[in-house]
Amino acid sequence: QVQLVESGGGLVQAGGSLRLSCAASGRTFSTYAMGWFRQAPGKEREFVAAITWSRGYTRYTDSVKGRFTISRDNAKNTVYLQMDSLKPEDTAVYYCATGPGTTRAREYDYWGQGTQVTVSS
Repeated sequence: QVQLVESGGGLVQAGGSLRLSCAASGRTFSTYAMGWFRQAPGKEREFVAAITWSRGYTRYTDSVKGRFTISRDNAKNTVYLQMDSLKPEDTAVYYCATGPGTTRAREYDYWGQGTQVTVSS
């Protein structure tokens, strides 16, 4: 079992920044990568970014490249998502999850409860 707790969401104006955190506990040694996903009202959950625990390999969806940065602190079992130059279309509930580092949500196993990010125009 792995437990994930997200934090750092909130309300921000367009062009602003937020940093999300995802703290992992439990059998974290069994996980290969962490991913961030988001889900806006009426839309499917979509991939945002992922990072591998060991080598720190990263991948991003095209819409956030150059604006979002995923990082990890292995000592703290925590993954971060630094979000800069936020846009109203980034508004969603953001989730972190353990999995293979792919872009497909169905391939991830443990999920956090989500944190709301709202970007006002």
